[in-house]
Amino acid sequence: MTLFARQNANMALRPVQYRDIDAIERLVALELEAGNASSSTALVDRELPKVRQWYGPLKFLSLFPNPLQHAFCVYVAEQDNQIKGIIQVLPFNRNRRTWRVERVLVDGTDSDRDIGSMMLRHCFETILEGHTWLLEVNINNKEALALYRQNGFQPLAHMTYWAIAPELHDQLAQREPDLPNLLPVSNADAALLYQLDTVAMPPLVRQVFDRSSQDFKTSFLGAFVDGLKQWFGNTQTVSGYVFEPQRKAAIGHFQVRACRDGSQPHIAHLTVHPAYTWLYPELLSQMARVIQAYPAQALHLASADYQQEREEYLEQLGAERIEHTLLMSRSVWHKLREAKPSALEALQLAEMLQSLQPSRKPIPSRISWLQSLPKNSNVSSAKDLSKSVSPPPANAMSEDAAPPPELPNVRE
Repeated sequence: MTLFARQNANMALRPVQYRDIDAIERLVALELEAGNASSSTALVDRELPKVRQWYGPLKFLSLFPNPLQHAFCVYVAEQDNQIKGIIQVLPFNRNRRTWRVERVLVDGTDSDRDIGSMMLRHCFETILEGHTWLLEVNINNKEALALYRQNGFQPLAHMTYWAIAPELHDQLAQREPDLPNLLPVSNADAALLYQLDTVAMPPLVRQVFDRSSQDFKTSFLGAFVDGLKQWFGNTQTVSGYVFEPQRKAAIGHFQVRACRDGSQPHIAHLTVHPAYTWLYPELLSQMARVIQAYPAQALHLASADYQQEREEYLEQLGAERIEHTLLMSRSVWHKLREAKPSALEALQLAEMLQSLQPSRKPIPSRISWLQSLPKNSNVSSAKDLSKSVSPPPANAMSEDAAPPPELPNVRE
């Protein structure tokens, strides 16, 4: 990824620096006051003190490939030495073909849509390996929805975030889950988890996510980094999956990030095979048992509009809907059209297939000339050829052979 700054209408777009953290805190405070803030905005508000403390190591790790290379990939829009907007992006999968726009914050005193579009296009043109872009936006944030639609993002799925109160998951923990084949997760199970993730989502979402079995593996360095994150963030991650021995496949997977100091809610990720939706009560009971050892906090869980059984069960359980978001995606074809609109319009089919055209005029061969003759001419030539063949001489016949019979004389 090449980092550069560009000037457009006295607006400079550049990577974030340490002196910009105060301006970022001001933009986050304005977003929270406006009432358009999502859960991601509240999260960055809690993470900014840690970023200020660890800015030096994060900047150093961004210079070479490692699990934390894009942990704080932020660009700012600066005009007259004032920060007018910020954008944060990060890769969504291991091959880095799909990138995610984490947040776009713009100073409310300026044109939000113009500055936001400028920052988005800067990321599209700078991060060349990003073929597909993904983001989530609150359905009540009309300005953000208009901004993303203007820049080529299309709706992909509706997401609902739920909160299970501590009283509810205390009741769930009293029930013994019926999970005889519950196994811990390791790198050897990456192929099973990838197959489960593939079958649990629609084809269009699967194409945008573009995951592989490598996304479900953890390297030694990645495990070390995750351990540091859990230690500094006072969290603990517990995961497991349900194995079906007859089909030899994973039919359910859960991951819980429990908070050890009670400062934030517990976060759960749940994946269930569409043919085994009866696993929802069992897996939720298992997760409720896991978080019993930690301070009492709400358990947050997400569901998509194509997971109707999950939403029906959460409603029946009494979980609270806390946020509705729209998952949007943008394809690489928009970037190609924006990069060279005139070249694509003027491109002709003959120019595209120029390398496939013959270098000289083809010369017909004997085989092609014979194939071009009609069938009648081929039959007559075969007859002429048979007539031209003379019978063998008499002396060539065997002596033991009988002479031909004499023909009788026929008189008129």
